[in-house]
Formats: sequence, structure tokens, C-alpha cells
Amino acid sequence: MTLPDSYTTYPHRREGYDHQFYEWSNMHQRKAVQWPGGKSVAVWLCVSLEWFPITPEDKPFRAPGHMVTPYPDYRHYTVRDYGNRIGVWRILDAFKTAGVKASFATNSAIAERYPELIEAILGEGHEIIAHSIDMNHTITSELPEHEERALIEASLATLEQAIGTKPNGWHSIARSQSWRTADLLAEQGLTYCCDWVNDELPYRFQNGLINLPLNTELSDRTIVATQQHSAEAWAQMMRDAFDWLAAEAKGNNYAVGGGRLLPIHLTPYILGQPFRISAVEQLLNDFAQREDAWIATGADIVAEWERQQ
Repeated sequence: MTLPDSYTTYPHRREGYDHQFYEWSNMHQRKAVQWPGGKSVAVWLCVSLEWFPITPEDKPFRAPGHMVTPYPDYRHYTVRDYGNRIGVWRILDAFKTAGVKASFATNSAIAERYPELIEAILGEGHEIIAHSIDMNHTITSELPEHEERALIEASLATLEQAIGTKPNGWHSIARSQSWRTADLLAEQGLTYCCDWVNDELPYRFQNGLINLPLNTELSDRTIVATQQHSAEAWAQMMRDAFDWLAAEAKGNNYAVGGGRLLPIHLTPYILGQPFRISAVEQLLNDFAQREDAWIATGADIVAEWERQQ
């Protein structure tokens, strides 16, 4: 049997991927990035502030971390609520002690329910980026365009009212986007998103939107909650990643020199626990004292990268 020529024809097939969102680029073929003060590694702390409705939506899919047992699932619901009542305040204290700034990916429902938390985050000079409405509002291509646009607009409008300015960044629930999401985010005037995890530096979409990679392998949800490592093991993994990136920034073989990015994704109900928070504090204090570490918000990292392009 002979296959017709059309069987192997695909209009988007090209080097590296099968889409047209951005140009393919190997790290070693790019212009080197230089972080402020000659720092070699930009450390980006990103905290997820999530509000879980007590009954999850399974369409288009259930968000990671959502309720598990028959509803009402008070056990899992209150664990997540612990993060917003207690855990996040410990993380804020850890940031203040280390003298570092972070980005808080925030469900707009958080701004409505915990205004004192938003006030504290802004008062400490941290950045707030949009993280949908709540953990029932995921995005996939099954969602009609008008509904997706309305979801994004509602999230941004609520946060803008709470913080006084429209957020610069966007983080989708479960890092899930539709075929249209990047264009809808650009349509709203956002500078960057952090859903695509395929790099260790920012890069630009064809429509002008910038992606700031938030590596899921380095998240506490993956390492601590899913893989069941200790907080101390998590912290050592962050140090190992930093050391490797700092050495790589000096340039050898295919690892051309220049600045690198280490995203550290934190979840308050996971690392805000009293038996884990000391590992966070020690790691932050360690990084804050390293001469080759630039700890910055997502907006600052994107702005510096964009200035050099």
C-alpha cells in the first residue's frame, strides 16, 4: 500500500517544533545576557497564591492540587487554606529577613478574599502577577474564545482594582494554555507569561509577548509534594542547580557564557509548614550572600533581558 503525499504533509513542520509561536533557538547560538552587576545567575522566586473552591471542576480538567476525596473534602481544602492563613506569612517573613523580592502569581479570588495579604505583599515591594480567577478556571483549547478572553479580562480587572495597576505577567493554572492564549495575553497588554518551561532564559513570541520559563521540575509541588523529598533535599537541589548554572555561565563546550535563570517556585501550604520553613530561610539567606546571585522579580528580569535584545 502506498501512502498519498498528503499523509506526510504538515504545514507547521520545522526545526525544533511544529508550531509558529516563536523562532527556534539553541542556547549556545544566542547573544550572551549580562545580569546587573556582572551577576551570573538571576534567581526568580515565584509564589503561587491559589484559592481552591471546595468542589472542583473536572472540565476541561481538574487543576493540580485540587480536592481529592468525596466532597466536601475538608481535609485537603483546609490544608490549602492553611497556606493563605499561615504559610504565606512565614514565606513573607523569610523574604524580609533575607532582603529579597519575589513575584506572587495570584488568583484574583485571593485579592477579593484576603485584601490584607495583598496589602502586605505590595508593602514589602513584591510583584503580583495574574494567575487566573481561581483554581477552577483552567484554560485549554476546548474553552470557547469569548470565554477565555472573558476569564483573562476578569482576572486582570480584579487584580488591577486591588493593586492599583494592571499586572505585567501571567501564569496559567497548570501552565495550561490554548492555541489562542498567547495572542489574548498580548491583546491585554501583558509583557510576559511564565507557562512554557523549555528554556533557562526569557524568549519572545512572534506576537511580542515574552515567556519567562518557570521550570516545573524545580517546583516544591513536584519535588516535595509529588516526589516526597524533604525540604532540606529540595533546598540542596536548588543549590546544586545554582552551582551548575553559575559554572555554565562562564562558558564551556556548548554552554556559551552569559547570564542564566534559576526559577524557584514556592507553594505556601507546602513550604510554609513549620517543619519546612527553616530550609527556605536558610536557602534564601545563602543565595542573598552569594556574589554571583541576582535575586529579582519576574518583571525586573524580563526588563533587563529585553533591554539587551
